[in-house]
Amino acid sequence: MRIGELAERTGASIRSIRYYEQQGLLASVRLANGYREYTSLAEEQVRTIQLYLQLGLTTEQIAGFLNCVLQSKEAFCENVLPVYERKLAEIDDQIRLLASIKSNLEDRVRSILEERRKSEDECKTCE
Repeated sequence: MRIGELAERTGASIRSIRYYEQQGLLASVRLANGYREYTSLAEEQVRTIQLYLQLGLTTEQIAGFLNCVLQSKEAFCENVLPVYERKLAEIDDQIRLLASIKSNLEDRVRSILEERRKSEDECKTCE
């Protein structure tokens, strides 16, 4: 199948499919006219790549185990679990950072509202 058909079947853009190929996640055969030709397995490959990208993984991380998961179940691919664990740790770090930022912003909002309230109270006594 050609790149346009693969894009249509998977919902991936032609640009994304070219990128997956550039990253070594997907392979095609070049026809004499220069067009890319993909095997019937390419559709499953693209959908699998999209799944892992939606989990927040990078193409480099995906490349480390993609062939294994396409041939076997995820549970039997030794490289998958460490990637998931690192990603979860990264997300936990981001959550802690965001919680800290949120707390700081909430403190600033309370401080501003308190300052305004005090200022309004002082103006009432000035009248």
